[in-house]
Amino acid sequence: MARATHDHALIVSNLVAALSQQLKDRPCDVYASNLRLRVTPIEFYTYPDVMVICGEVQCEDSQEDTVLNPVVLIEVLSDATQDYDRGQKFQHYRTLPSLKEYLTIAQDAPHVEHWIRQDQDRGSFAEFNNPSQTIQLPTIGCTLPMAEIYRKVDWTSGQ
Repeated sequence: MARATHDHALIVSNLVAALSQQLKDRPCDVYASNLRLRVTPIEFYTYPDVMVICGEVQCEDSQEDTVLNPVVLIEVLSDATQDYDRGQKFQHYRTLPSLKEYLTIAQDAPHVEHWIRQDQDRGSFAEFNNPSQTIQLPTIGCTLPMAEIYRKVDWTSGQ
């Protein structure tokens, strides 16, 4: 896996801060890249950039370092990972019964893709490209303004 860029890390921090603030008095927690996710039944392990888990955290074992039940997953895309994050990884994520929303966020331009599970076999998809837009996360009752996601990202730096 490629190392994260400054913009990647900044976007993840912005997401965690925005979601944590909105969820502080609710039974949901926000986790950044340091907590592992197990996708069953395929035995797929990964470290999503951001996860939201509501209610009781279900862990794989007593070590409590691998979770099983996120409701929202977010990946910040890079040139090296974007096809995988949008393709096979997203296919794996959709097998999680708990997953209700998946977002992919570009780091080189303001662009967010948002999938919401409608039922077991279908979902809705929306794209956001305007920095003045706000993304609604109905599963957790949060909003993510594009301007907040990309706060302090310098599009002219060439990173």
